[in-house]
Amino acid sequence: MDFLGRLLSQLLPVLLLFLCFSTSISSAVDHPHKIPRLSPIRRTNLRDPDDTLTKASLSEDFKSYFYEQTLDHFNYNPQSYTKFNQSYVINSKFWGGAKSNSPILAYLGAEAPLAGDIENIGFLTDNAPRFKALLVYIEHRFYGKSIPLGSMEKVMKSKTIRGYFNSAQALADYAEVLLHVKHKFSAQNSPIIVVGGSYGGMLASWFRLKYPHIALGALASSAPVLYFDDITPQNGYYSTVTKDFKEESEHCYQTIRKSWSEIDKVASKPNGLSILSKRFKTCTPLNSSSQLKDYLDSMFSSAAQYNSPPKYPVTEVCSGIDKAPKGTDILGRTFAGVVSYKKDESCYDMLEYARPTETNVGWQWQTCSEMVMPIGRGSNDTMFPPSPFNLPDFIKNCKSSYGVSPRPHWITTYYGGHDMKLVFQRFGSNIIFSNGLKDPYSSAGVRENLSSSLLAIYTVKGSHCLDILAAKESDPSWLVAQRKLEVEIIEGWIKQYYADVHSIGKQRYA
Repeated sequence: MDFLGRLLSQLLPVLLLFLCFSTSISSAVDHPHKIPRLSPIRRTNLRDPDDTLTKASLSEDFKSYFYEQTLDHFNYNPQSYTKFNQSYVINSKFWGGAKSNSPILAYLGAEAPLAGDIENIGFLTDNAPRFKALLVYIEHRFYGKSIPLGSMEKVMKSKTIRGYFNSAQALADYAEVLLHVKHKFSAQNSPIIVVGGSYGGMLASWFRLKYPHIALGALASSAPVLYFDDITPQNGYYSTVTKDFKEESEHCYQTIRKSWSEIDKVASKPNGLSILSKRFKTCTPLNSSSQLKDYLDSMFSSAAQYNSPPKYPVTEVCSGIDKAPKGTDILGRTFAGVVSYKKDESCYDMLEYARPTETNVGWQWQTCSEMVMPIGRGSNDTMFPPSPFNLPDFIKNCKSSYGVSPRPHWITTYYGGHDMKLVFQRFGSNIIFSNGLKDPYSSAGVRENLSSSLLAIYTVKGSHCLDILAAKESDPSWLVAQRKLEVEIIEGWIKQYYADVHSIGKQRYA
């Protein structure tokens, strides 16, 4: 079988799955409600990352296990006791051992297979020698190798099983696995610090709030915990993208802002879509101008979200736009930005950011059930065309796809969010909310201290989840300083924990 044949055979199952549930997606092509991927690392969507942990991708220090997980933690119906295999990975290379009470650093996986994150989330491995820590990585239920029934296709066809695909169940999974690991390694007195990025950062902060008896503290990187209900303005995300490009180059910003009407103008001409397809070297002919605009929207947003050193994608895009030959029209300059960022390809895949992988199908369900993030923009408040979030339409589309309505107020009901500073001062502690202000999701992050131990750490030049990625010699000084401060705070939590254990132990035997 040639390469194309193998590729089609790999994509066919998820394409069929996507088509089964694409009613709202297809109807929303011209009026989309997009929630940009909440992922610590930039991912391409041709396919899901390989979720097979091999020696080629990970060192022998990482050992892969499965935990027999409970499907439903909160009911006692017969089906609640159904089990599925949940993937987790252990690295004990630097652990000080059970008798030392050395800490456990636990990475809480989010909406993706675990393997890709283990390879890129360096905060744990970089700091394991310093803490003499046991490292634990836990995959989120219904992703990667932790999918009940064996496949996302079966899950999405089962209205009953699909209902157990939510954040509260995922947090309970993490609690069970971490207690299991403590027992397995005789580490009952080892304090646990949970780490997560983006959606995983939200999970880490919520885990500390819901399971303070299990996690001593949490590092929540780039966690937009305030992008629910009416806490954050709809246009927070796209306003930050716009600001990033405008600060980089006024000319680049103006070119992008004007490009949308130019695309529609050309598309309205006879053979207009064919003209656009040729000008932007699309891999397949465009079927609407919105297909091209959606691709560019996602590309610009991704460049801003993952605007990391040393290359800085926003700089790459604007460099192409600004250095286009004199006399180049708006569409030519825009395409030059695509080429500068994506490099000179034979063609550009308009489905790169929207391909129906198993992961994207799973995230579509999560956003259509509880993770309702009203991200939108109005007229002339960003460099993008207007696309306001319309809750009635969103509910209608989700109900058409899944037969159930989303619950837009559930996240703030279950985890909080309103009056956060007032409430958390009374019962929250030991959470670091870290952000980079170049990250569009920082608009919904916690950016001021909520108490003496609920701390906001941010960098003006930082982007999405940079602080928990692997350290590099080329890292700028502000990023090095951010990580250093986070580690020092966590060390303080652990030091206080040991003091408390010692004090309670003395009282017990007095």
